[in-house]
Amino acid sequence: MHRFVIVGGGAGGLALATQLGKRLGKKGLAHITLVDAARTHIWKPLLHQLAAGSYDTHAEEIEYLAQAHTNHFQFRLGNLTGMDRDKKEIHLSASHDESGREITPAQTLGYDTLVIAVGSQTNDFGTPGAAAHSIKLDTPQAARLLNQRLINACIRAQTVPSPRLTVAIVGGGATGVELAAELHAAASVLASYGFDHIDPVKDLKIVLIEAAPRLLAQLPERLSESALRELRKLAIEVHTSEKVVEVTDDSLRMASGKVIPSTITVWAAGVKAADFLTTLGQGEALETTRINQLLVNGNLRTTRDASVYAFGDCAACQQSDGTWVPPRAQAAFQQAMYLARALPLLVKGQTVAPFKYRDQGSLVSLSEYSSVGSLMGSLSKGSFFVEGQLAKLMYWGLHKQHQLALGGFTKTALITLSEMIDRTHRPRIKLH
Repeated sequence: MHRFVIVGGGAGGLALATQLGKRLGKKGLAHITLVDAARTHIWKPLLHQLAAGSYDTHAEEIEYLAQAHTNHFQFRLGNLTGMDRDKKEIHLSASHDESGREITPAQTLGYDTLVIAVGSQTNDFGTPGAAAHSIKLDTPQAARLLNQRLINACIRAQTVPSPRLTVAIVGGGATGVELAAELHAAASVLASYGFDHIDPVKDLKIVLIEAAPRLLAQLPERLSESALRELRKLAIEVHTSEKVVEVTDDSLRMASGKVIPSTITVWAAGVKAADFLTTLGQGEALETTRINQLLVNGNLRTTRDASVYAFGDCAACQQSDGTWVPPRAQAAFQQAMYLARALPLLVKGQTVAPFKYRDQGSLVSLSEYSSVGSLMGSLSKGSFFVEGQLAKLMYWGLHKQHQLALGGFTKTALITLSEMIDRTHRPRIKLH
């Protein structure tokens, strides 16, 4: 029986394992294994809500073991540490609990087809002090750490006569902009949960710093300006054309010489793939880019090993028109659906048309206040802009599309109903 091993349980990897399990695993046509270092899955575009405390992970967090049981694939806990491409084996690290006690030993797992979908991580570009003094918002663990530090800082400020908290966010892309708006909304709610000594506008200052001339460079300028107007209405301080050259425990220094005080610093600028991808395998390593992405062909197969595929943020795929597939959630989802159809044919030696990315536009949520975005039509129609409640509804729809791919219609409907009920009795933000 053919052995598919998927490393990485993000939006793309989990969707692929689920779809292959339904199509092949259920019928006994293949053995599918998903590998991840965590036990649960959280949709990455919601990390800014988790960081602000406005997202209830218990309602939607997906247990890998339960998802595997329901959808006819297996789950293995562990980090990918290496591989032997000649023997077609990957090596997984041991896992440990909070006290350091071993949960699972180091493992070796065989494969016939390996799919790498480990996503990306924040790139601090080697900025002095960034690694030691900032939180990189690219994992649920980092988001929870940010939430704990925010709540702790607010509790600490309750004992200070004139509290002044500053959250500095480096990076004016979607993550930075969404986090800034979400933190402002959370601060407004905090005052109603006993933090009455803190004025969310006067005492909690949110600063957004972007090296480029404008925010949301991936969106049309009109929407960038619209987002900037919304942020300024919320008294969020925005600095553009400012490059951070040093991060300290309590400040950021700009190339211009400007210094911005900071109680909590979040680094949300730049992405790269994991460093270990550049050294995978014995002998000749798999081909990678300068930001560690694995180079793949149109079928998402790596250039130096026909048994290894990669997709999502960790892969570099060039389209027929010379453009590269962008590192975005919608691209990873499209690639997962492509591989779910293509892999059963490719492993049999059949020819499959190359992957074609279809840009469906971009949506950026400004918490409860607004949303902005551009939606792509056909080439003849171009794109059109959406803002406000319509954009918020469409952003919500993207999350529901992800849930549908993983759980089907009935489960998604029940989750949605549960969300509606929870809003009537749960605190609007997480306070612990």
